[in-house]
Amino acid sequence: MTRKYALFPLALMLLVPFVVAQNPAAAGILRPPKGAQVGLVVFEDLECPECRRAAPLVLSAGKTYKIPVVRYDFPLPMHPWSFDAAVIARYFTNQNQQLGVDFREYIFENQPNITKDNLRGFADRFAAAHKADLPFVVDPQGKLAAQVTADRDLGVRVGIDHTPTIYVVSNKTSGTPFIEVKDRNQLFQMIDSMKRD
Repeated sequence: MTRKYALFPLALMLLVPFVVAQNPAAAGILRPPKGAQVGLVVFEDLECPECRRAAPLVLSAGKTYKIPVVRYDFPLPMHPWSFDAAVIARYFTNQNQQLGVDFREYIFENQPNITKDNLRGFADRFAAAHKADLPFVVDPQGKLAAQVTADRDLGVRVGIDHTPTIYVVSNKTSGTPFIEVKDRNQLFQMIDSMKRD
């Protein structure tokens, strides 16, 4: 590890109180769900290759530490099918929380072969394999699209400018309640540190 990266977490910790003071949205969402001491918060784009690479590690960290993983959709404008995929993911999540997680993982696994034109075919195959219903019109009233847009808008307010953006978060009321994972190789170490502090 270079000295630059070794010093970065310390610099970020010093900036956290400033970020929270300047950005109440960050303080409000960069927390684990009620009842959890530590968790992961991820802003992701289902079409983002880096999100695809990060997804198995995030999933593994959640399972290894038995901590919640809170996902926010942050579809980037240059990705033509990411928004639609997020809407379908919301549909499956509304059917069953685990089904939604499984769909996201399925999309990441198949991401290199998906296009805007064949996304629906992939979604239909997933639904059939999981014996789940997927209507022809997934979001007739636009409610799921509104949820995806709300996530993206929230990310903008927090200051998200890339995907994936991964935070290790805690329920602490002082000190460093959250830290962004800049080097995914340090994810487990950062979780250990957050759990100790």
